[in-house]
Amino acid sequence: MAELTVVFADLTGSTGVFEKLGNVKAAQAITRLTQWIGQVCEMHSGHVVKYLGDGVLILFKESRDAVAAASELQKIHYDRIRHWPLPLKMRLQIGMARGDVVEQDGDCYGDAVNVASRLSDLSGSDQILVSESVIQQLPDTFAVRSRCLGPMVIRGRTESCVVHRVEWQDEVLSEVFTMPAGLMSSTLDKHDVNPVFIELSWLDLNARFTAAELPVYLGRDADAQFIVQDPRVSRRHAMIERRAGKFYLKDISSYGTWVRFSNGESIIPLRRQDCVLLQNGEMALGASFEDFTVPTVAFKLQEASDR
Repeated sequence: MAELTVVFADLTGSTGVFEKLGNVKAAQAITRLTQWIGQVCEMHSGHVVKYLGDGVLILFKESRDAVAAASELQKIHYDRIRHWPLPLKMRLQIGMARGDVVEQDGDCYGDAVNVASRLSDLSGSDQILVSESVIQQLPDTFAVRSRCLGPMVIRGRTESCVVHRVEWQDEVLSEVFTMPAGLMSSTLDKHDVNPVFIELSWLDLNARFTAAELPVYLGRDADAQFIVQDPRVSRRHAMIERRAGKFYLKDISSYGTWVRFSNGESIIPLRRQDCVLLQNGEMALGASFEDFTVPTVAFKLQEASDR
């Protein structure tokens, strides 16, 4: 048994690749990408334990090597797929945790393995989620930007886990406004007049809220103003409030909220973050849009004349 940093790196969106390329070519493409992931990690002193279809399990003796490898993977892969057709884009999500690990028969076991696997599942596309034990083991001389997302409930554990998100981008966007700059400029042009109503829809449930009725909570709690009954949705999952004449969505859940707008393919993953709602769109509660069963709430912004 040894104390190690466990990394799960997973590719998302492989279903669309199989549909577009067929089984043989898609399998070849995924294999090339996972082999590349393994090679980059080995260059940073990582040990590849096994390949998992569209993912890789890697062990590192030091957290700094794991964080450096994960950041390099995200930077290179993000730039690589920037201009790929949407059906072929396989984004990278990474989770890591540190703790005692037992290696046996080509596999590894331990709480850190389970936490890293779950954090990979919880992370959004292009994200790196790490346990606090990883951050604590980083030397003071190691420069890394990270944000604490607070405690999260990890399936299979009785205790919650304090989670941090590693900010691997060269320029970290505002903590309050996480929308890509290109999306921000295009939406601002369309909304010189601030909307005064927001309408929410899920299945046969519809509700409209005025600025005066905010904030409103979405979740499973009976006291929530917009109730979404699904096990992936937290009792109080998200909040919509009004600030500076605009509507803001704030994730307060255990598993996250994903937002996409009607003007394009940009998806914003939120973990205890705010996102300004500048145009119509939809939000996925508790899982990403890649899960077609995820509860998806549509939102529509309206001006007074639309009422």
